[in-house]
Amino acid sequence: MIFKNLKIGNKNLQNRISVSPMCQYSANDGKPSAWHYKHLGSLVCSGASMVVVESTAVSKVGRITNQDLCLYNLKHLRELKKLVKYLKNLNNIPIIIQLSHSGKKGSSHVPWIKSNSSLKKNKWTTISSSKIKKDEFWPYPKAANKKEINQILYDFERSAFFAKRAGFDGIEIHMAHGYLIHQFLSPISNIRKDDYGGSISNRNALPMSIVHKLKKITGKKMILGARVTASDHLEKGIKLKESLNFIKLLKKEGINYVCISSGGIKTKTKLNTKKKGIRVSFAKNIKKEISNLVIGTTGNLSDLKYLERVMKNKCIDLAFIGRPFLKNPNWLLSHAHKNGELKFIPNQYLRAF
Repeated sequence: MIFKNLKIGNKNLQNRISVSPMCQYSANDGKPSAWHYKHLGSLVCSGASMVVVESTAVSKVGRITNQDLCLYNLKHLRELKKLVKYLKNLNNIPIIIQLSHSGKKGSSHVPWIKSNSSLKKNKWTTISSSKIKKDEFWPYPKAANKKEINQILYDFERSAFFAKRAGFDGIEIHMAHGYLIHQFLSPISNIRKDDYGGSISNRNALPMSIVHKLKKITGKKMILGARVTASDHLEKGIKLKESLNFIKLLKKEGINYVCISSGGIKTKTKLNTKKKGIRVSFAKNIKKEISNLVIGTTGNLSDLKYLERVMKNKCIDLAFIGRPFLKNPNWLLSHAHKNGELKFIPNQYLRAF
């Protein structure tokens, strides 16, 4: 099953493994650096059928750190267009960009410099659904007003238009991991009393508006996906039923795939990060209820015998795998060789197997 074709929108994936978006915090003024060419160059030749480029900020205030990849001006567009062309020349597989807004998780130190810590210098005022801190020692964000919500919508729309011009095959909207859209979706972080808070439909309003606008840009030629939270793993947070109904709405708006994630709205939750296939059970339940939508998931999926079984049991259509590719960009090629799938191995590397 792992090496079986999969169609997403009008794109054909040659197998069922995609590289997950992974922040590198290595951009120069928002633009890709030499590191991105090295990092993504190895990933497009890794045997994966699709690569999702890291979380890319739609605005300056939407960055996590000062070293984030960004796509909100023409300089960013020009440099990302060069990067896409370079990657496509290496291997012409679908390349997706994940668009995101950090919300109150922004103005942060690069994690290997100071983990889970807000900036004291070169900082900015973050924005969120409500005036609730990320963590105890973090500053309060500003609760977005209607004008600022309209600006957020415009920012996502502009970045999506730039992504199309840059030559990306699709866009993944980041709606999980405690970032801005998740901050609007979750009752843990959204205590608004207006049209964007309170009821589930009100909390869904901003993300649904973003999807509606972006689908007009992506149309049928580009993939439009979303990384979605199945559960906040907290008593008063998002539960599977709410997530399931939300994904049904996403499908109606024309989303081509969802990647099921969970947790992240608070630093500490009940999520067991050491469990194999952390979110497979969530994805299986969602797949049972929703047909004709590609369902993927992420989290501890690198045991390929386990993953084969999960796919044969129709729990998921697609696996989004990240850190194993960082540890060894060629780990999937070894598995492909063992299964006689030599077409995934670059000709230049065949003699090594």
